[in-house]
Amino acid sequence: MGWMQDETGLDKCAANYVPLTPLSHLQRAAKVFPNHLAVVYGAHRVTYAEYHDRCTRLAAALAAMGVAPGDVVATLIPNLPAQAEAHFGVPACGAVLNTINMRLDQATVSYIFEHGGAKVALVDTQFIDLAEASVAAMDGPTPQIIEVPDADAGFPATGRHPQYEDVLAGADETFAWLMPQDEWESIALSYTSGTTGKPKGVVHHHRGAYLMTMGTVVSWRLTLHPVYLTIVPLFHCNGWNHTWMMPVLGGTVVCCRDITAKAIYDAIQTHRVTHFGGAPIVLNMIVNAQASERHRFDHTVEVFTAGAPPAPATLSKIEALGFNVTQVYGLTETYGHVTECLWRGEDWDGLDEAARAQIKARQGVAMPMMEDITVTDAAITQTPMDGTTQGEIMIRGNAVMKGYLKNPEATAEAFEGGYFHSGDIAVQHPDGYIQIADRAKDIIISGGENISSVEVEGVLMAHDDVNLAAVVAKPDDKWGEVPCAFVELKAGATADEAALIAFARETLAGFKAPKQVVFQELPKTSTGKIQKFELRKVAEAL
Repeated sequence: MGWMQDETGLDKCAANYVPLTPLSHLQRAAKVFPNHLAVVYGAHRVTYAEYHDRCTRLAAALAAMGVAPGDVVATLIPNLPAQAEAHFGVPACGAVLNTINMRLDQATVSYIFEHGGAKVALVDTQFIDLAEASVAAMDGPTPQIIEVPDADAGFPATGRHPQYEDVLAGADETFAWLMPQDEWESIALSYTSGTTGKPKGVVHHHRGAYLMTMGTVVSWRLTLHPVYLTIVPLFHCNGWNHTWMMPVLGGTVVCCRDITAKAIYDAIQTHRVTHFGGAPIVLNMIVNAQASERHRFDHTVEVFTAGAPPAPATLSKIEALGFNVTQVYGLTETYGHVTECLWRGEDWDGLDEAARAQIKARQGVAMPMMEDITVTDAAITQTPMDGTTQGEIMIRGNAVMKGYLKNPEATAEAFEGGYFHSGDIAVQHPDGYIQIADRAKDIIISGGENISSVEVEGVLMAHDDVNLAAVVAKPDDKWGEVPCAFVELKAGATADEAALIAFARETLAGFKAPKQVVFQELPKTSTGKIQKFELRKVAEAL
């Protein structure tokens, strides 16, 4: 029998117990990598010593404004240095970081300011009007706005609010960071991008963020001094925690304001980017880039992709361009990615390109910081691992949220049975690898048969003329509902509805093939997810 802690007569003390927090990473990096490049954006280039100093000044300035431990500081900033600095500077004064999606409407931003109780809001000049309108619509206490201009991008300061650089310059450079006394303390507040009702406030703790940074190092096989391009919005699950992670290895964060294929290729050439994350739409953008936008490079760029299952055809094409893609999976409630399609070289290296791409489209197995991620039925009983039986992905581990802010009912429902209920429908293969079939709400039930929209989309994406495809249910008098495809064609493409339906029927059973194809630009969220709820409205009216 192992010793229990109370049998030893020993206890935690300052020497042997330090609450886990990603703040420790930058504290260490400032000492270990003081002269190594930490953050890049245009002419802005700071070393780790300078990065630490700027974050210290931000923490000191916020504290001087009356921000107390536990208070919320919001941001409306693209992937820029100030947004990276907020990830350390805000919690370094004991506050909770609330990164807000800049593409939200004024009413939603007002709600988030009010619901989260933001004391201060750091706002990029491009979104000053949005922030001011959101504050004006609030009934209670309002946040103080600090303006973060970006003149090089065409957004010079308005002068209507204190300026970020002035605030830093006037702050106490000797400010002592307020490290958490308990690793369960909140570090971030992230709002879900829900499609109905008010967004829910997801509360993250220091422990989970720290373990995300360490688990990702293992899963992504990171070594010293990676160069990370910020494609994933830093308002989305705190950029999957990668900004908190980079100081662990003395890595360089390359900020990217506007996500385009040219910007990605330029960053790879200029900064020799080694890693980035992005939704499948980003992979598609790279695959379909114009010749004039591309650059040759002689190293492999490692890519984490998540947000929706990528089409196997896209995976096949992008790897030929020098990118190695790993499918990961997670939610805002799990700090970002918590599963990975870990490649089993001895089993899979010999497969042909199509078979490899099919495997890489799986969501995979739990990452090292997680305890258990599996697929169960409604009674939370393990489903057969046969690659066919569907159930819900259930998640347990330290990188699961504390809960939903001011919403105990939703928290209890999400944690019922000792697991976090993802709402994602999946199958589990005999080797334990999970593969998403669909969101529960996106399953199409036609004549009593379940149809995975993901499966139909994957087939359509294999057509040479298709740029993007999304499939939703369309009401049908006979079958209840049938698959309806919405398609963006590539420039100069000639495929019509009949051709795409015939192409789908070459692979799919007849009842799974789309019964109608609508050609239009697909509505997307700021993170590249296709907004199927908007397409369902269109389909209902057809």
